[in-house]
Amino acid sequence: MKGLEGKVALVTGGSSGIGLAAARELGRAGAKVALVGRGKERGEAAARALKEGGVEAHYVQADMGRGEDVKRMVEEVVGKWGRLDVAVNNAALGDMMLAPLTELPEEEFDRVLGVDLKGVWLCMKYEIPAMLKAGRGAIVNVSSINGLAGTPMGGAYAAAKHGMHGLSKTAALEFGRQGVRVNVVCPGAHRTPMLEAMFEKMTPGEPRKAEEQYYLPRIPMGRIGEPEECGRAIAWLLSEDASYVNGCVMTVDGGIMAGL
Repeated sequence: MKGLEGKVALVTGGSSGIGLAAARELGRAGAKVALVGRGKERGEAAARALKEGGVEAHYVQADMGRGEDVKRMVEEVVGKWGRLDVAVNNAALGDMMLAPLTELPEEEFDRVLGVDLKGVWLCMKYEIPAMLKAGRGAIVNVSSINGLAGTPMGGAYAAAKHGMHGLSKTAALEFGRQGVRVNVVCPGAHRTPMLEAMFEKMTPGEPRKAEEQYYLPRIPMGRIGEPEECGRAIAWLLSEDASYVNGCVMTVDGGIMAGL
């Protein structure tokens, strides 16, 4: 992919799943990659694995629900490499409560939106000024197909992802003329730790039952996606190959949303 060599990339939720897959693709294209996550041991292990593959990588421990952490995250990346060029805002809670809206505790609603929506706003709040100083930049906010339709038993998650689209489009309008592009990727079902945990919640002790009964029948391609398939789409949006793509919401879902 064109234009990523030597760039400085930041990936939140970068220790596993789609975030790590995107980090690998960016590293493969020649970018320096900062992986951000809450779990230090897992994050450092992911950064080591990237380094072993020839990628210049660095781990930053931060909680996307805390403004001081997000500010420090960007400062640490800029302090290490002198700039910030591209960012993947992928961090999201993986342990959400499944409940109807009327039974969802207020603190759970606040917790989900605090990371999945407010966290994305905080990231852009501090990433964009750093990119403006670098002269230009690109951001991909990782949403979900649940940000395009209602989600029974997952109202807080759906609200956060819908809200992310509004924030992202606003940022695209506000900063496009200054050289910063902002786009959204909406993954469908990809084989990540978060999806596996969801299978287990849906059919305890029989995770494959949830996959076979509830997921595969909805996917026109008939299979669960791999993280790398979404990671490549993210890296493309950040590259110069997508230099005129701004304010876009891209689905990477095997065709699920084509039928809704």
